[in-house]
Amino acid sequence: MEIDRDYVLHKNEEGIPATREITVTGDSDPFVSIIIPTADGYRDGYFPALLKQLESQTFQDFEVITIKGDPRQGRGINTGVAIARGKYILTLDDDTSLESIDAIAIAVDVMEKNLDIGMAGGINKIPENAPPFVKRAMKEIPRRATPEVEKITDSDLAEHPFLIMSKELFKKIGGENELIPRGLDPYLREKFRDAGTRVVVLPKVYYSHLPPATFKKLVRQFFRNGRQAAFANIHFPEWVIETPAEHGEFTVRVPLPIRVARFPIKLCTSLIQGKPIFFTCETAYALGFAVEWLGAKKK
Repeated sequence: MEIDRDYVLHKNEEGIPATREITVTGDSDPFVSIIIPTADGYRDGYFPALLKQLESQTFQDFEVITIKGDPRQGRGINTGVAIARGKYILTLDDDTSLESIDAIAIAVDVMEKNLDIGMAGGINKIPENAPPFVKRAMKEIPRRATPEVEKITDSDLAEHPFLIMSKELFKKIGGENELIPRGLDPYLREKFRDAGTRVVVLPKVYYSHLPPATFKKLVRQFFRNGRQAAFANIHFPEWVIETPAEHGEFTVRVPLPIRVARFPIKLCTSLIQGKPIFFTCETAYALGFAVEWLGAKKK
């Protein structure tokens, strides 16, 4: 079954209704609904490659729902969930690459056998064929690659590029946050934990979610992320959550003054450890944060 539908779901900044294209592909009554927000339905070739990878998965009882053209990831995912028919929802980014053919099968099996788990992510792996720059960036920058695990591990590193959740619980907690441009992952993880369920990462569930392939694009991304982080800190500080670089327990909320004060230490440490890519990216992030923060204060 394949359905193409256009929906008038929101208005743009000029007040003119804007449309999003929603495509649903799959058999009736699927067990899993895979939801993929995408800006252009191509993403430099990653998106069509991902659809091919889905065809090779050992688990095939799923539908694929793509939401094209919505700039808000959270809103796009909520739109997909609203029409999803599966027991579980699995979010993938449009530039996700599945590195194991049984990734979905393992994830579904874990969810079925562990009812205390509300959300489970995989291991973001550095591909062997990745360009040297990408490999080094993923090694230098925290959270660009997921530390390996040998068993189901409670972790705040379960992320949207491969994230399976109970649809019923997702709806119960109110779904994705549609207001913040950055921090969707930690927001959603906290909601699932507050609901009394575990948030985990799974062994042998491998995917790749790569940073930009060039230094210039990577720096631009961090500058943008810094601006978005400042926006969230200014307008929605209650939703700003610290994200750890490792599995296990962590401090959920760290006051902004403390985060600012420890930033120079982080920069110095990155240089001492020989991580110039991380140093430059963090500097770009701080610059973006300052630009957004000072701009808002002048208004």
